[in-house]
Amino acid sequence: MTTNPAERLVDLLDLEQIEVNIFRGRSPHESLQRVFGGQVAGQAMVAAGRTSDGDRPVHSLHAYFLRPGRPGVPIVYQVERVRDGRSFTTRRVTAVQQGRTIFNLTASFHKPEEGPFEHQLPPAREVPDPETLPTVTEEIRKHLGTLPEQLERMARRQPFDIRYVDRLRWNAEEIQGAEPRSAVWMRAVGPLGDDPLVHTCALTYASDMTLLDAVRIPVEPLWGRRGFDMASLDHAMWFHRPFRADEWFLYDQESPIATGGRGLARGRIYDLQGRLLVSVVQEGLFRAL
Repeated sequence: MTTNPAERLVDLLDLEQIEVNIFRGRSPHESLQRVFGGQVAGQAMVAAGRTSDGDRPVHSLHAYFLRPGRPGVPIVYQVERVRDGRSFTTRRVTAVQQGRTIFNLTASFHKPEEGPFEHQLPPAREVPDPETLPTVTEEIRKHLGTLPEQLERMARRQPFDIRYVDRLRWNAEEIQGAEPRSAVWMRAVGPLGDDPLVHTCALTYASDMTLLDAVRIPVEPLWGRRGFDMASLDHAMWFHRPFRADEWFLYDQESPIATGGRGLARGRIYDLQGRLLVSVVQEGLFRAL
């Protein structure tokens, strides 16, 4: 039985093909009320990628979370081959669980080509090296003295090493004046192999883990008892350069607005050299508990 969290992630993303254009994904039994959105998005990208040519990496995806998925219940992914052009391939994926659509995604793949020019804005701020920062588990242990049993189990299953650039805030006094911004270093806790599609889908999984933190930061501490329930509504990503999800990447996140029970968050993912790899935008629903 696989015990390494990175290997479990690769296994989770390895869908079973049950018919042409139809795949089935596992949904682990978890204590969460609903299936983690990054899991559904990552599995949907696997389904889309397996019906396209391997020489065309994905350049963008746009997705909607329509219903909460139930942990422990398989999810079926139905792929529509929308277009196979000379340079671009388009796939539409519908995720179905117990006869109901819970998620849909449109992904576009682009045959690599040389552009007439290239530019990039530099990262918005300088940040410490990831190796100098404590892990989330270390920060929680330092504050609480020990990890609660539920957090201990979650930490053992966590497929990504996450290190917050700014220290975690624990009470109302510490969040006073905080801006809706957050940045984390992340990488898979073990090797993910050499298939570029696996790295794309693993990073898609990771992109949903901390992005909505930026919306909550001015309102409540990220850790401890929550006053708000939150759920992802939609998710969009643009992939600019090749990358490996098992190497350090910086996820710089901010929320330009929260209103009407919805918060918008956007993120930029950089490598250690400061090259922009991926751009992400997501809107989440927030309701008081």
